[in-house]
Order: sequence, then structure tokens, then C-alpha cells
Amino acid sequence: MTAPTLELDIDPVWPGSTDWEELAARAAEAAGVVAPELAHEHLLVSLVMADDEEVHALNRQWRAKDKPTNVLSFPMLSREEVLAAAAAPGAPGMLGDLILAHGVCTREAADKGIAVEAHAAHLIVHGLLHLAGYDHETGEDDAAEMEALETKALAHMGLADPYATH
Repeated sequence: MTAPTLELDIDPVWPGSTDWEELAARAAEAAGVVAPELAHEHLLVSLVMADDEEVHALNRQWRAKDKPTNVLSFPMLSREEVLAAAAAPGAPGMLGDLILAHGVCTREAADKGIAVEAHAAHLIVHGLLHLAGYDHETGEDDAAEMEALETKALAHMGLADPYATH
């Protein structure tokens, strides 16, 4: 299975004991399994694993929200352009940028009682689906569709359903 090509920039606050590149590649492949429009290595994604301060500044600048968030997605293509790029192999296209906040991710993982790596994988899948044009904020049906895709992608990685209630 192919996946978008990831260009990673990992801030030193992210623990060096984890192979983040390998985890990100597995998450991208899993996203491509459930959303075939993402299963193309000619699509490029910039993935920045940042600290909370960087994400806070970007969230304030681009979304007018004065706080850090777990993941920011900045798509470069519309949903129609993503589908067209997936159908036309060839020259790479920039799908967009994903930025994960270490502190927020770590706190949320602790609150959920899961490993930071599992939560980061979920956030990468979530962000990639946003870059492909999925949006959970446009209605209940869209949210349910996106959550189902995330759950299937994480199951492909051997990870638990992040939306299951315990």
C-alpha cells in the first residue's frame, strides 16, 4: 500500500525513544487504506511535531484561537483537487501541512489512559483526513463518517477505537 510522502520536522521536546518517522509512515499508510485518495506517494505532506508554543502561535494567527490545540491542518488542495490528484499519477502535489503539539498530545493521552504514540497516530490520521477534505465540524453525518474512518485506520495499525466509551 502506498501513502502520501511525509516530510517530518520533529522538535526535540518529542521523546527520542520513539521512531516518530516510522509511526507517521504507518499512520499515513493506514489513512490511505481507509481513504484511497490518500494512497498516493506523489502527494506531499509536511508534518511538524512541534511544542505547544508554536502551535499556540499558529492557532492564534490562522484560526483566531488564543490557545494551543492538539493538531492543526492546513490543506493546500480542495477536496475536488485531492480527488483529481489521486486520479492523475505523476508530478507530486502538496497536500498540506500538519502540526502536532507535544504538550497537548501528551496531556490528552494521559487523560485517555493511552500511550502518547497511539494518540499521536490518531492525530496524524485525523489531520490527514482533514487534508483530504473530510471535516467533522460540518455536521453530525460528516463527523460520524470521519470518526468511522479514523477508527478503521487505527484498527489497521492495531490500535483501539479512540471514540469507544469505557
